[in-house]
Amino acid sequence: MGDSWAEKSSSYTPNVDEQRTDYSRWRLLDEHGRQTWHYLQTDEETRSWPQSAADKYHLGLATGLPDLPPAKTPLASVDNALSFFSQLQLPPGNWGCEYGGPMFLLPGLIVTWYVTETPIPEVYRTEIRNYLFARQNPQDGGWGLHIEAESSVFGTAMNYTALRLLGTAAEEPKMIKARGLLNQMGGAVNGPHWAKFWLSVLGVCKWDVVNPVPPELWLLPDWVPIAPWRWWIHMRQVFLPMSFIYSRRWSHPPDPLTSQLRQELFTQPFDSIDFLSHRNSISPRDNFHPKTWFLNTINWVLVNVWIPYLRTSSLVDRAEAWTWNLIQREDENTEYANLGPVNGPMNFLACYIQEGSNSYSVRRHRERMDDFLWVKAEGMLMNGTNGVQNWDTSFLIQAVVEAGLAQEHKWRPMLIKALEYLEDSQIREDCRDQEVSYRHPRKGAWAFSTKDQGYTVSDCTAEGVKAVVMLQNIPGFPRMLSDERIHDAIDILLTMQNASGGCSSYEPTRGSEYMEYLNAAEVFGRIMVEYDYPECTTACVTALSLFTQHYPNYRKDDIAVFKERALAYIRKAQRADGSWYGSWGICFTYAGMFALESLASVGEIYSNSERVRRGCQFLIDKQMDDGGWGESYRSCETGVYSQHENSQVVQTAWACIALMEAEYPDKGPIEKALTMITKRQQTNGEWLQEAIEGVFNKSW
Repeated sequence: MGDSWAEKSSSYTPNVDEQRTDYSRWRLLDEHGRQTWHYLQTDEETRSWPQSAADKYHLGLATGLPDLPPAKTPLASVDNALSFFSQLQLPPGNWGCEYGGPMFLLPGLIVTWYVTETPIPEVYRTEIRNYLFARQNPQDGGWGLHIEAESSVFGTAMNYTALRLLGTAAEEPKMIKARGLLNQMGGAVNGPHWAKFWLSVLGVCKWDVVNPVPPELWLLPDWVPIAPWRWWIHMRQVFLPMSFIYSRRWSHPPDPLTSQLRQELFTQPFDSIDFLSHRNSISPRDNFHPKTWFLNTINWVLVNVWIPYLRTSSLVDRAEAWTWNLIQREDENTEYANLGPVNGPMNFLACYIQEGSNSYSVRRHRERMDDFLWVKAEGMLMNGTNGVQNWDTSFLIQAVVEAGLAQEHKWRPMLIKALEYLEDSQIREDCRDQEVSYRHPRKGAWAFSTKDQGYTVSDCTAEGVKAVVMLQNIPGFPRMLSDERIHDAIDILLTMQNASGGCSSYEPTRGSEYMEYLNAAEVFGRIMVEYDYPECTTACVTALSLFTQHYPNYRKDDIAVFKERALAYIRKAQRADGSWYGSWGICFTYAGMFALESLASVGEIYSNSERVRRGCQFLIDKQMDDGGWGESYRSCETGVYSQHENSQVVQTAWACIALMEAEYPDKGPIEKALTMITKRQQTNGEWLQEAIEGVFNKSW
């Protein structure tokens, strides 16, 4: 698959036969960071709500922003970038952002809309179809796990199904091509667990094809090593509604369309398929992380012994009641925003099954699904979260301060608005029923996206508090967050450390890595428990280092111990070749930037540290002929550095930051890289989107 296809979104041109909505009628509404797209129906509406530069930019329309004088120095390039970026700031003070890439999210939502009788606006149908066809592989007609992945059964079966549910005809040539590829791969019975789950919900597969997801696991005592509260938060919040729905074996009643899909998605007549025999059938293209013999044995026992002979109705009732209670806690603690775009639709469906189509919970979920949707030139996609508002806003503030531009008058309004947003988005209270819900404390934290979503994230909290402390300690900027609130953030960071000294993402590690023997997802790796991450650990170290410069006496001893253990982990996590493996961006470049930054924050730089010299040399060895760096997402999958065929502006910037933080003595490579970055800057100050910059859980 060529990267020219994967990267085409930055210069997307619709096909002449493509049905399009009028892009001049789309508007992005931002309410305290909650971002939703709205299509205005009348001319009067468009006149009263003019399209902003940010709207136009995200939609791929001409922004009308002026060309700027060519940058002759890196600092002039930064100034041009800020001139452009400041025009995209949204009224609450944050920035909007597409957070797309995964191709398995929209189908789950569309199936949920269909089976819950949720009306789909025609403009949504049109633009989702456009996006899915824009991301169809032009060579083989399929779809992959994400926009740069090879076609798979998961991607092809689910996106084909989504298009059919949206009204696309089976005899549309692109659908015929997709169906041909799916047939070559053995049909939908060779899909992974999540595909079989959604197709069973739709009534296109029988539940026998789904490996067991018993809610009884939620009744295990907390001391049991495999109890679900020990799992990684994304895994347990997906497993929670999935197990409830599985236990009910709820399926949409057959209708003409699902009956047609029963014929289109398989290589043999539906009634002749022994679905039970296909529980473990999976295409090699989807089997990134094969199930272990241990899990297969457990599944055999569950299917052949536990469910038919030992699973009593009273136990089922208890398990379903408890999982339903936990689903309600998740909904209430997130204002129905939910953790993410996988458990959100599943919780929506669980509420529909339990409380009915017109219940309060279902109405709230219906409106909250818009939080995940994003419109761009290609159409409407589903973001990997409900945004990256806190993350991006924190880094914008830090970038301006680090560039020495924060005291320039022209950037002051933008920075004050950004600080207002961070003030508003800090979480001020812990969850209701925190211990019952198995939630980590969150008072003082920042989430990745919004306060409503409300999940503590270690590095988001670290970057948030860094931005606040940096800006509030510059003369002339208001002190919007009190010392007490800054202390709350530090208190949360000090809870995020594992026994190893490293830091995880949402909460400290609760279970053993041996839990991966129970990983049933097949398409994702390292998803069962929290892990140590160099990126998260670095963010915490640098935040604490900055904090102690301004608050030297607050929890001084606790911070010193935390940093000492964290730095020991970062040093230990370095590989023999000088690199660090990253989990939240691509990959070695991303982690290297963070690791070298953390070491520099305690005075460990190129001139006095052998490990820093090795880290720098690893990056220098990967610099490309044009001065840039380019790393492929395949590094995340294989754990070995994989060179992209083209250098990437974002990764080049990461490498430059790493080398500058480390005080790399040879300025030549850095100057060459900065020249490359400056040359790719557009005349209005922006840089165009290139390849994807992040892959999570090794494969998406």
